[in-house]
Amino acid sequence: MDTALKQELLDKRYLRMAAIWAENSYCQRRKVGAILVKGQMIISDGFNGTPAGFENICEDNDGITKPYVLHAEANAITKVACSNNSSQGSTLYVTASPCLECAKLIIQAGIKRVVFNELYRITDGIDLLKRAGIECRQIENI
Repeated sequence: MDTALKQELLDKRYLRMAAIWAENSYCQRRKVGAILVKGQMIISDGFNGTPAGFENICEDNDGITKPYVLHAEANAITKVACSNNSSQGSTLYVTASPCLECAKLIIQAGIKRVVFNELYRITDGIDLLKRAGIECRQIENI
Protein backbone atom coordinates (compact mmCIF):
# COMPACT_ATOMS: atom_id res chain seq x y z
CA MET A 1 0.00 0.00 0.00
CA ASP A 2 1.15 3.51 -0.84
CA THR A 3 2.65 5.35 2.18
CA ALA A 4 0.45 8.43 1.71
CA LEU A 5 -2.70 6.30 1.49
CA LYS A 6 -1.70 4.34 4.58
CA GLN A 7 -1.14 7.60 6.51
CA GLU A 8 -4.54 8.88 5.32
CA LEU A 9 -6.24 5.73 6.63
CA LEU A 10 -4.42 5.96 9.97
CA ASP A 11 -5.24 9.66 10.31
CA LYS A 12 -8.95 8.96 9.78
CA ARG A 13 -8.93 6.04 12.25
CA TYR A 14 -7.23 8.01 15.01
CA LEU A 15 -9.51 10.99 14.38
CA ARG A 16 -12.56 8.72 14.73
CA MET A 17 -11.07 7.46 18.01
CA ALA A 18 -10.71 11.05 19.20
CA ALA A 19 -14.38 11.63 18.30
CA ILE A 20 -15.41 8.60 20.35
CA TRP A 21 -13.21 9.78 23.24
CA ALA A 22 -14.99 13.17 23.11
CA GLU A 23 -18.15 11.37 24.21
CA ASN A 24 -16.58 11.13 27.71
CA SER A 25 -16.85 14.91 28.12
CA TYR A 26 -19.48 16.27 30.49
CA CYS A 27 -19.51 19.59 28.64
CA GLN A 28 -22.84 20.48 27.04
CA ARG A 29 -21.84 23.22 24.58
CA ARG A 30 -19.09 21.27 22.81
CA LYS A 31 -17.51 17.89 23.37
CA VAL A 32 -13.90 17.67 22.19
CA GLY A 33 -11.59 14.66 22.22
CA ALA A 34 -7.86 14.29 21.63
CA ILE A 35 -5.55 11.32 21.06
CA LEU A 36 -1.75 11.64 21.12
CA VAL A 37 0.02 9.08 18.92
CA LYS A 38 3.71 8.27 18.56
CA GLY A 39 4.98 5.43 16.39
CA GLN A 40 1.43 4.14 15.81
CA MET A 41 0.95 3.81 19.57
CA ILE A 42 -1.50 5.90 21.57
CA ILE A 43 0.54 7.52 24.33
CA SER A 44 -2.15 9.79 25.76
CA ASP A 45 -5.73 10.92 25.42
CA GLY A 46 -7.92 13.69 26.68
CA PHE A 47 -11.30 15.34 26.48
CA ASN A 48 -12.51 18.74 27.57
CA GLY A 49 -13.70 19.01 31.15
CA THR A 50 -13.04 20.28 34.63
CA PRO A 51 -9.80 19.60 36.55
CA ALA A 52 -9.51 16.39 38.57
CA GLY A 53 -11.48 16.60 41.79
CA PHE A 54 -13.89 19.27 40.52
CA GLU A 55 -17.58 18.72 39.81
CA ASN A 56 -18.21 17.47 36.27
CA ILE A 57 -20.17 20.54 35.24
CA CYS A 58 -18.52 22.63 32.52
CA GLU A 59 -21.07 25.44 32.12
CA ASP A 60 -22.61 27.87 34.57
CA ASN A 61 -26.38 28.44 34.94
CA ASP A 62 -26.32 30.77 31.92
CA GLY A 63 -24.68 28.13 29.69
CA ILE A 64 -21.30 29.89 29.68
CA THR A 65 -18.25 27.64 29.89
CA LYS A 66 -16.52 27.96 33.25
CA PRO A 67 -13.07 29.59 32.95
CA TYR A 68 -11.25 26.65 34.55
CA VAL A 69 -12.45 24.03 32.05
CA LEU A 70 -9.47 22.32 30.40
CA HIS A 71 -9.35 21.71 26.68
CA ALA A 72 -8.91 18.18 25.34
CA GLU A 73 -5.43 18.98 23.99
CA ALA A 74 -4.28 20.36 27.35
CA ASN A 75 -5.59 17.26 29.12
CA ALA A 76 -3.76 14.93 26.71
CA ILE A 77 -0.50 16.89 26.96
CA THR A 78 -0.52 17.14 30.75
CA LYS A 79 -1.46 13.46 31.03
CA VAL A 80 1.56 12.41 28.94
CA ALA A 81 3.73 14.76 31.01
CA CYS A 82 2.81 12.72 34.11
CA SER A 83 3.82 9.46 32.40
CA ASN A 84 7.12 7.97 31.28
CA ASN A 85 6.31 8.80 27.63
CA SER A 86 7.53 11.75 25.59
CA SER A 87 5.32 13.67 23.17
CA GLN A 88 8.39 14.75 21.17
CA GLY A 89 7.73 14.03 17.49
CA SER A 90 4.17 12.78 18.06
CA THR A 91 0.90 13.50 16.27
CA LEU A 92 -2.11 15.02 18.01
CA TYR A 93 -5.55 14.03 16.73
CA VAL A 94 -8.25 16.39 17.95
CA THR A 95 -11.89 16.83 16.98
CA ALA A 96 -11.68 20.65 16.80
CA SER A 97 -8.78 22.85 15.76
CA PRO A 98 -6.67 24.06 18.71
CA CYS A 99 -7.04 27.50 20.27
CA LEU A 100 -4.07 29.82 20.77
CA GLU A 101 -3.36 28.63 24.33
CA CYS A 102 -3.40 24.95 23.32
CA ALA A 103 -1.23 25.75 20.29
CA LYS A 104 1.45 27.09 22.65
CA LEU A 105 1.32 23.85 24.66
CA ILE A 106 1.52 21.79 21.45
CA ILE A 107 4.63 23.67 20.33
CA GLN A 108 6.33 23.31 23.72
CA ALA A 109 5.43 19.60 23.92
CA GLY A 110 7.35 18.90 20.69
CA ILE A 111 4.31 17.64 18.79
CA LYS A 112 5.09 17.61 15.06
CA ARG A 113 1.65 17.11 13.49
CA VAL A 114 -1.90 18.14 14.35
CA VAL A 115 -4.79 16.44 12.58
CA PHE A 116 -8.22 17.84 13.30
CA ASN A 117 -11.81 17.50 12.15
CA GLU A 118 -13.71 20.76 12.75
CA LEU A 119 -12.11 24.13 12.01
CA TYR A 120 -12.94 26.43 14.92
CA ARG A 121 -14.14 29.93 13.91
CA ILE A 122 -11.04 31.53 15.49
CA THR A 123 -7.95 30.28 13.64
CA ASP A 124 -5.15 31.96 15.62
CA GLY A 125 -4.11 28.60 17.12
CA ILE A 126 -3.67 26.98 13.71
CA ASP A 127 -1.89 30.09 12.44
CA LEU A 128 0.63 29.87 15.29
CA LEU A 129 1.20 26.14 14.77
CA LYS A 130 1.93 26.69 11.07
CA ARG A 131 4.30 29.53 11.97
CA ALA A 132 6.14 27.09 14.25
CA GLY A 133 6.51 24.61 11.36
CA ILE A 134 3.99 22.12 12.73
CA GLU A 135 2.05 20.27 10.06
CA CYS A 136 -1.69 20.96 10.39
CA ARG A 137 -4.20 18.86 8.52
CA GLN A 138 -7.97 19.06 8.49
CA ILE A 139 -9.95 15.94 7.65
CA GLU A 140 -13.65 16.72 7.46
CA ASN A 141 -15.14 13.36 6.50
CA ILE A 142 -14.11 10.81 9.08
